[in-house]
Amino acid sequence: MDDLASGRPHPRKSAGLALDRRTMFAGLMAASAGWSVSSGAMAAAPMRPFRETGQAIDLWPGTPPGASAQMPVEKIEDRSTIPGSPDRVIHGIARPRMVAFRPERPNGASVLVIPGGGYRWMTLDKGGYQIAQWLTEHGYTAFVLIYRLPGEGWANRADTPLADAQRAIRLIRARSAAWNLAPDRVATLGLSAGGHLCADLASRFTTAAYVPVDAADTLSARPWCAAPIYPVVSMDARIAHAGSREKLLGPDPSPRLEALHSVDRVVTANTPPHFLVHAEDDPTVPVENTLRLRAALKAAGVKVNTHLFDEGGHGFGIWNIAGKPVSAWPDLWLDWAGRVGLG
Repeated sequence: MDDLASGRPHPRKSAGLALDRRTMFAGLMAASAGWSVSSGAMAAAPMRPFRETGQAIDLWPGTPPGASAQMPVEKIEDRSTIPGSPDRVIHGIARPRMVAFRPERPNGASVLVIPGGGYRWMTLDKGGYQIAQWLTEHGYTAFVLIYRLPGEGWANRADTPLADAQRAIRLIRARSAAWNLAPDRVATLGLSAGGHLCADLASRFTTAAYVPVDAADTLSARPWCAAPIYPVVSMDARIAHAGSREKLLGPDPSPRLEALHSVDRVVTANTPPHFLVHAEDDPTVPVENTLRLRAALKAAGVKVNTHLFDEGGHGFGIWNIAGKPVSAWPDLWLDWAGRVGLG
C-alpha cells in the first residue's frame, strides 16, 4: 500500500531549500489512505547557487545503435532570463552520455537523473544538473542522462531513449566497484518527459531495446526504485502531452504502439517501488497521467508513494519552488528513499 506522509520533520536539510519544517509540512494533509495532498503557502527560500561540475561518460563504444547516415548535430541553447540561473536546453544528441556528479561523503547509492523537455530537447540545467547537485549534497552519486531524442532520425525511434537509459544503468553497475558504489542501489529520477522515460525503464527494463555490445549488457537494467516527477505517462491522445507523444511515436501511431508506450499499461509485479509527484494545476501534463500510473502500480501490488499538490504548475523542479506547496517534495523524496533502503 502507499506510504502516507507523516508530517514529521526529516533530519536532513536540503541546502538551498532551508525551510522551517513546521511551516513546510503545515500545508500537507492526508486526503485519503496512501495520498499526500498539499495546499497553503510555504516559507520563502533563496535560489540555490549553481555550480557546473561533472565527468562525461559515453554510453556506447563508437556509433550508437540505430544511427542513420545523417547524424544529428548537437546544439545547446540558453533560455535564461535570470543572471546566475542558467536554463540551457540541448538537442541534436549524437553522443549519448551521462554526466557524473560525486558527493564529498558518498553513501554508496546512485541516482540516474533524467531531464525532461517533451522529447524535443532536454532541460540540461533545471531538469538535470541542478537536481544532480542537490542529490550530491545528501550523499548520492548522481548521473545526468543525456539521451538521444526519438525524432532525430534514429531507427526504432520509440525505444531509442529507453536503450540509452538501460545502457546507463548497466554501465553504472558494471563500473560500481571502481566508483565505490553499491551495484544494486541504483535509482532513477525523471521529470516530465524524463519522468516518462524513468517510469518506462522501471517497467520495461527487460525489453531488448538494443543488441548487446559488451559484458555490461549482461547486467540488469532494473532500478532499485523510481521517481517520476510530474511525468508524461499515457500516450492516450485524450490526456497525453501532445508534443511528447508526437516526438516519441510519430504523427500517426498505431493503437498497439500507443499502448506499448503508455507506461500505465506496461506495469508488472516486478516494477520497483515508485515515488510520484504532480501538481493538480499542471497546465502542460494533466495530473491524470500520474493518477493512471498510480492506479496501475497499485493494481500490480507495487509500492507507491504519491504526493499531489493543489498548485505548482509544471516544470518546477527544485529551482522554482520557494514559497510554494511543492517545495516539500525534495525532503519527501529523501525520506522515502531512506525508507525503501536506497540511502
